[in-house]
Amino acid sequence: MGRRKIEIEMVKDPNTRQVTFSKRRTGLFKKANELSILCGAEVAIVVFSPGNKPYSFGHPGVDVVAANYLQQENRSTDSQGNSSFDVPNMENLNQELAQVLAQIQEGEKQAEIYDEILKKNDVKKLSQLTELRDSYKQFQDLVKLRLSDIEISEYMMLLAQDPVVGVKAKSAKKKRRRN
Repeated sequence: MGRRKIEIEMVKDPNTRQVTFSKRRTGLFKKANELSILCGAEVAIVVFSPGNKPYSFGHPGVDVVAANYLQQENRSTDSQGNSSFDVPNMENLNQELAQVLAQIQEGEKQAEIYDEILKKNDVKKLSQLTELRDSYKQFQDLVKLRLSDIEISEYMMLLAQDPVVGVKAKSAKKKRRRN
């Protein structure tokens, strides 16, 4: 079939008009997005549906573009009539946006991992999670204490086998008895 050329006039059927509006709106917003990316243009579109519902698209944002437009009289324009637009700044902002979006995705992945861990451990409440964390800390402290006890025992055994050079054997024994 392919595309047909249609006559540009208002669609009479309200249902068909709404469907046409929805399809054309997404196409319009897509084209505006492409224009802003390819040319570095500031774009803002506000459209009201046949049901009087507003839809908007803006790059970098509708409010920003509208404020720039309203302040246009106060701005100085260059010889070609273009507003003084900082393209490198926009590129930096786009890079920052990409980094923030990557961080958000990473955070969502970590949240999914934590959810899986909680489901495996059958933890359903925050109080259970805090109890689990506290018991883990207590266990960790006990392990550290036991490790230090073992290290002390090792050092004592080494000292018993090889006394410190320059110290008489009797004085070393007396010091060990005091401790």
